[in-house]
Amino acid sequence: MIKKVFVDTDIIFDLLAKRDPFYLAAARLFTLADEGKIQICISSLSFANIHYLLSKELSSAEAKKILRKFKLLVHISELNEKIIDLALNSEFVDFEDAIQYFSAIQNGIDIILTRNIKDYKKAQITILTAQDFINL
Repeated sequence: MIKKVFVDTDIIFDLLAKRDPFYLAAARLFTLADEGKIQICISSLSFANIHYLLSKELSSAEAKKILRKFKLLVHISELNEKIIDLALNSEFVDFEDAIQYFSAIQNGIDIILTRNIKDYKKAQITILTAQDFINL
């Protein structure tokens, strides 16, 4: 059975914007997905946020072109009312992180990969950096 992981927006942006020093770990992670060794799930919110961030540096058309290719590597989870309710009523300081967390849980995924581990202090599932996951 292929391991499923939920990837936070920061790691996606590390990959697509080639942000050093985080790009290499992100690239290795998504290579595992491309090779069919893991399944990466992301929030639909992340997809929108990444488009916004990329289009600040590139044209909207170029951002969409990048995201069309990227979409082939990931499963995009739905954002629904239950996830929003859970996030709104959680103790997470960062609302986006709460959405990521509850999206993972609602999709039966027990690992979130992020660069901001401290933002998930009260998580009841495994929280790792991309590098830590690769090292496993």
